[in-house]
Amino acid sequence: MTTKTILVAGLLAALTAGCGEKDVILPGERVDIREVEAFVNQAGPVNFAAPRVNADWTHRNGGPDHQISNPALGANLSLVFAADIGAGDSRRARITAEPVVAGNVIYTLDAAANVVATSTSGAAIWATNLKPRRPRTTLMSGGGVSVSAGKVFATTGYGELTVLDAATGREIWTQDLDAPGTSAPTVRGDLVYVVARNSAAWALDVATGRIQWQLSATPTVANFGGGAGVAATSDIAVFPFPSGEVIATFPQGGIQRWTAVISGGRLGQASAAIDDISGDPVIVGDRVYVGNFGGQVAALNLFDGERIWTAPEGTLGPVWPAGNAVFLVNDLSELVRLDAATGAPVWRVQLPVAEDTKSRRQQPIAAHFGPILAGGRLIVASSDGNLRSYDPASGVLIGAVQIPSGAASSPVVAGGILYVISKSGQLLAFR
Repeated sequence: MTTKTILVAGLLAALTAGCGEKDVILPGERVDIREVEAFVNQAGPVNFAAPRVNADWTHRNGGPDHQISNPALGANLSLVFAADIGAGDSRRARITAEPVVAGNVIYTLDAAANVVATSTSGAAIWATNLKPRRPRTTLMSGGGVSVSAGKVFATTGYGELTVLDAATGREIWTQDLDAPGTSAPTVRGDLVYVVARNSAAWALDVATGRIQWQLSATPTVANFGGGAGVAATSDIAVFPFPSGEVIATFPQGGIQRWTAVISGGRLGQASAAIDDISGDPVIVGDRVYVGNFGGQVAALNLFDGERIWTAPEGTLGPVWPAGNAVFLVNDLSELVRLDAATGAPVWRVQLPVAEDTKSRRQQPIAAHFGPILAGGRLIVASSDGNLRSYDPASGVLIGAVQIPSGAASSPVVAGGILYVISKSGQLLAFR
């Protein structure tokens, strides 16, 4: 036996002997590395404005600042009409645009770049396809739509912003964005703002499409599939970027006022690595609320970008501030109420995590759109086929209405009617 063989045998014997020893269990109390506190839901009044009838809903969350106050909506909703708007969700394409409403007409964008105008009675008015004559690829879904001053503004996954005549659907002008334009455009005054997926932002003249100025942030490949749009007032425009950067500018000239970064995510979640701003900025008074995909939402001072608070809640769409509360659907499929002063959670309600289907395969993950506050109640549209209403004070479920084939967009309210797009490519109206 060689010396090397003897050494190996001795090592194996030592390891075997060590395995036979009993584990030593140290005495004393076991304490978690992180302090874990049981969360208890609380109920309290929400000082939101009284319901008021709104004729239009021109952008995400109602307007260019992405904020509207408690639009009027009756109780006991029932389906009024279902109108086809084109292609629905498929394995290759998705509907990403919520409807907008102006002048008793609803404008929609389907999964195949079709913009459709539908009357409030459910009748089709016109349809325009925005697929380029020579597209870089056969099918690109994604995009958003807004309406202002007789014009419809639509972005597409083909990387273009197109402006149409709201009465006829005729193309007025088109701007190549050099990258997918999956966030909805924002129109304020004589400028239209859009952020492309390559972290480039554009400010274009509404009438001509001429570039007024541009803005850029750090490019990133870890992007959210949709994209957040600009929030704007007459004095400020707040741009969200895939990198997690948020840049506020003066509308005229694009001179920067401040820059902030919403970074970090929920511990233990794979999505925590994605800092992409997925919750469109929402401007309310002297604050702007903005959230990322990974698990952070923040309240910032509108004028200097100073952080007021940060909450560990991811959000896939704009939050809904209302008085002393901020409502959102988080990255864990929970409907959450935060305290507007501190960002602390007041209550949280678990929404369905998976769709209940008859398939023997793994159930698809349920998507939840909203919330919106209308008629004094919180409303969430879900891909599992339900339009649910909750009490804003306590989070208690008030009722539910069936959505044929499930929701593919956030609900919107105008003229006392709620509109939502279904996964099968239908515009549904509830009253």
